Amino acid sequence: MRILGIDPGSLLMGYGLIDVEGNHYRYISCGTLSLKTLKMPARLKLIFETISELIVEHKPQQFAIERVFMGKNVDSALKLGQARGVAMCAASMQGLEVSEYAAREIKQATTGSGAADKGQIQHMVKVLLGLNKVPGEDAADALATAICHAHHSSGPVAKLQQKIQSNDNLGLAGK
Repeated sequence: MRILGIDPGSLLMGYGLIDVEGNHYRYISCGTLSLKTLKMPARLKLIFETISELIVEHKPQQFAIERVFMGKNVDSALKLGQARGVAMCAASMQGLEVSEYAAREIKQATTGSGAADKGQIQHMVKVLLGLNKVPGEDAADALATAICHAHHSSGPVAKLQQKIQSNDNLGLAGK
């Protein structure tokens, strides 16, 4: 299963692609899209185009994005929401289901601590994916988002949910 993870932002957007087979992860690609010099409409257009191109080129089966953290700066939160919306729209238009995770969930799945700092996330992403060097912060966060999704979609809880769904489809629920 190939997963595209996104660390959304209105100034910097990280992306990361991994393949997952059982409990094994394989790094495919990652990067950071710099949007700082563009006006907001051009930023949103570039986010949409970049994600669409990544999906066409790498053909992920799953798409995961970090959920918005609402801070005190309303303007920043609105811009982040717009960036996330465009990213999710690009994925949805390519036929991908969108999965969202809170930053705390992503940190927990990647490092074992929901309070991990950026450096800990970067280090664990490097270790889990067998990388030669530590990825940049935004790219590492995007890869961590993909790793979190892998945990949620193929771990014991996911397997139990699939079994329950299968029983529901067979009319065996509660038996």
